[in-house]
This record gives sequence, structure tokens and C-alpha cells, in this order.
Amino acid sequence: MRKIETQMCSAIQSNKNWRSGNTEVITNDGLSTVYLHGNKIALVDDTSLTVFDGGWQSNTTKSRLNALIKGLTDDHTNGVYQQDFHWYVSDKHGKRQAFTQGHTFERI
Repeated sequence: MRKIETQMCSAIQSNKNWRSGNTEVITNDGLSTVYLHGNKIALVDDTSLTVFDGGWQSNTTKSRLNALIKGLTDDHTNGVYQQDFHWYVSDKHGKRQAFTQGHTFERI
């Protein structure tokens, strides 16, 4: 995990606002919203992580989402990945499904 992604996850776990480079976490009443280049890519509360592509299915977006999945959930998933120009999410049993806006993971 990149340093910026570790800091992003730490800010969420600490319920603190944080910004570095192109990534920002805004926390309000226990709900953290993660932005990449000003586009919402995740909503995080005490029980769930909901992910979005922010309109850009880029490698950076995928990296940030995977850092959130690995850092904030107990889902031993492969996370978000791309195959044949399409995004997918793999669940903890290795089952692949198409990436959808608002896909939700259970938090640890």
C-alpha cells in the first residue's frame, strides 16, 4: 500500500479530515467521504464501505479503492480489478462480479 493510501485509511479510522495531493477525506458525524481529484470514490461509516469509480476507471482510482478494501474490511477479496477493459470485484470466496457504483463491503 502506498504511503498516501496508508494515511488515507488512518484518517478514516481516526475520524479526521485529511488531504494530501489528489486525495481527500472529509469526515462528518462518523461518515467519511473519500475524494480523488474532487470526485467521490467512497463512503465509509462504522459498519460499511461503499465504493464508486468517481467517473474515472483509472489505475489510481483502483489503487485507492483497493487500499480502502484491504485496510478497512475483513473481506479477503482480490478487490477491484480490470480485465478486458471492464472492472470487476472479487468477493472473499473468489467469485467475480461486475463492478457497480455503490458496491458495499462490510467493515471490520
